[in-house]
Amino acid sequence: MKRVLLALLLVITACSSPARLDGFQHEYADVDGVRMHYVTGGSGTPVVLVHGWPQTWYGWWPIMPALAEHHTVYAVDLPGLGDSTGTPTSFAKTTLARYVHALTTKLGLRNPAIIGHDLGAAVAFQYASQFPQDTARLGYLDLPLPGPQVSAATYRNLSWHIAFHMQPQVPEAVVGDDVREYLKLFYPQVSFNGSAFGGTNTTSPFSDEEIDEFARTYRKPAVLKAGFDLYRALGQDVTDNDNAKPVTVPTLIMAAQGQADAIRGTAAPRMTNIVRAMDVPHAGHWLAEENPQFVTAELLRFLSE
Repeated sequence: MKRVLLALLLVITACSSPARLDGFQHEYADVDGVRMHYVTGGSGTPVVLVHGWPQTWYGWWPIMPALAEHHTVYAVDLPGLGDSTGTPTSFAKTTLARYVHALTTKLGLRNPAIIGHDLGAAVAFQYASQFPQDTARLGYLDLPLPGPQVSAATYRNLSWHIAFHMQPQVPEAVVGDDVREYLKLFYPQVSFNGSAFGGTNTTSPFSDEEIDEFARTYRKPAVLKAGFDLYRALGQDVTDNDNAKPVTVPTLIMAAQGQADAIRGTAAPRMTNIVRAMDVPHAGHWLAEENPQFVTAELLRFLSE
């Protein structure tokens, strides 16, 4: 069914052009010295989607049409990533959250729900922490919150790729000429029953077309570096989150199967109004791709409460 929907909804116009999703428009806005790209569609109360690594706005495409039946959806490319251009002053999630907030302010959004996945979840958390008056709800998807329960040293040891990506210059030198192959090999590792979870699955949850779209942007040297800079900022993220104001808006935590309790444990000291924390059945890290029906249903339920 997913591949049928992909064929119906998605048209790749050219290898250098962004993916197209029926019913959605590509837009750009100049924000504090960077040009931010976002994809928007639907009607209703605003929902802002924030991607992680190694993804872009496009990581949300499996759930965007259903969300747009009830909400106006804004899937953003973080500064320096995807089809956004320019270099932010920092890749610390406090700073990136301020860019996203400046964008939502410029667009005139009032109390959007902020939903983030992976390192985008850390951005979403900081958005809700810094701008509670402009946050209706927080969706926090599949990321142990850096600090106060997880130190920078502990975070580096969570997975080989975190330590690797945090190294200066090395990942760019290793990956630079083979970005698509690296992504193709990486995606299955943290999928359901993938090797990062001690499993044996080697099948990617992404189609060739999806990998092509992510590789289209990450093969740009500046974007590749920006992606690794998300990891290099984790030490600062730990410090910032240690000092962050607790998030009091209603919060939904979703995680890979078997991980919800652990992730809630890292988040609870800074999220005081967790409505639910749940595993996504038969999903590894790629929640929206591996079980879009479940993720969509739970997000719509949360957003309507």
